[in-house]
Amino acid sequence: MIRFDAVEVRYPNGTVGLDGITLDIPDGQFVVVVGLSGAGKSTLIRTVNGLVPVSGGSLLVDGTELRGAGRRELRALRARVGMIFQSFNLVARTTVMQNVLIGRLHATGFWRSLFGIPKPEDTERAFRALERVGIVEKAYTRASQLSGGQQQRVAIARVLAQEPAVLLADEPVASLDPPTANLVMRDLQRINRELGITTIVNLHFLDLARTYGDRIIGMRAGRVVFDGGAEDATDEVFERIYGRSLTAGDVLPAGEPGA
Repeated sequence: MIRFDAVEVRYPNGTVGLDGITLDIPDGQFVVVVGLSGAGKSTLIRTVNGLVPVSGGSLLVDGTELRGAGRRELRALRARVGMIFQSFNLVARTTVMQNVLIGRLHATGFWRSLFGIPKPEDTERAFRALERVGIVEKAYTRASQLSGGQQQRVAIARVLAQEPAVLLADEPVASLDPPTANLVMRDLQRINRELGITTIVNLHFLDLARTYGDRIIGMRAGRVVFDGGAEDATDEVFERIYGRSLTAGDVLPAGEPGA
């Protein structure tokens, strides 16, 4: 369970990132958060792993209260909350396998980490994660040699190797072509359904939100202005979330695959 209770985020310059957010996200749900740039959707998911500190209210994640949490509590929480970024955040000069094994560092002793000697069971976890996203044959390829779609799938495998209770994805398909974006979203949806990992994804493209989200949360100016099922997220609802008429840029354009 993730529970936001009147959560506020105020930055040092006075900017309000979140303004009184109250939400319950049950275990195993696939949630898509939509909104314009600056609406607060990235701030929302980054509070869940403590990357953005909570200024007011209460945020409970997997039994941990985030407001006022210390470094030790945050480290323990981040071992249970995996995150995927738009820019992949891979170590380009190392292999796919080494990148995926980074997801096991929280459970690896100092000397094994220092000398790069993974436990055999962690290597097996990494192979299983790569199989789940369909790129196990790239295990010993350097990350820099992969396409954007392949790099994002390695990032997903790294999170799976972590064995998290919660998976966060901050605009994971923004830099991908349309067919590859759908492949990545299908991977995330399948992982959610097969493993029961609570998944929160920030998206801009409305068609992807409706296709893959069990629940859509619409944000505007740091507040939740819509919370419902994909079937209820009509064009009129999205216009209220965005505060303007929809444009061609709000849906995924047609394109050639680049996975």
